[in-house]
Amino acid sequence: MSPYRHVLFDLDGTLIDSAPAILASYREAFASAGRTPAIPVDAAIVGPPLTETLQMLAGSRDPVLIDELATHFKASYDISGYRQTAAYEGVGEMLARLAASGRSLAIATNKRLHPTRLILGHLGWSEYFDAVYALDMFEPRLPDKATMIARLLADRGIVHTTAVYVGDRSEDGESADANELPFIAATWGYGSLSPSEMAPHWRAVASPEALAAAILDD
Repeated sequence: MSPYRHVLFDLDGTLIDSAPAILASYREAFASAGRTPAIPVDAAIVGPPLTETLQMLAGSRDPVLIDELATHFKASYDISGYRQTAAYEGVGEMLARLAASGRSLAIATNKRLHPTRLILGHLGWSEYFDAVYALDMFEPRLPDKATMIARLLADRGIVHTTAVYVGDRSEDGESADANELPFIAATWGYGSLSPSEMAPHWRAVASPEALAAAILDD
């Protein structure tokens, strides 16, 4: 029987294809600010927190500029842009299957809490998750995903031997390692880990159906 009673998920690139909506809002933010991005606005930038991504795109850490760009981004994404977010095929069915099995599901994402909740509601997934954690849900803001996962585990009283983290980037695997959690890499998303990036003890699955089977049948 599977030891995984608690399943923690990354969001972008794991459960949802948020790239089109996010990239459109980054482009709109720079256009509204009358600025030209220093690097291409493409799927390679999706994943890190908003401030870090804006610093990369702007080629600057100037707090006034970054705050202006962030304001424009939020005005675009939080009002209407998030509605362009699509679920990866089979993810809704996978979540329903895991929830029906009695597993406790949670989100631990670099995305801000407000749009995360908007997206979950938009997709009809809010009821599946017992906890939704984001870096900006605490003051001061949590420094990284590993710390966020540790806080989630502590707050919910979850023993690490009963949980697993699912994500699509090396940061996700490293954050799981930092908390002694097994890591399953979702290889269907845009952040899909290549074989050379996979640590020997990480496991890769190629579809949401295969993920459900791995969690329920291990």
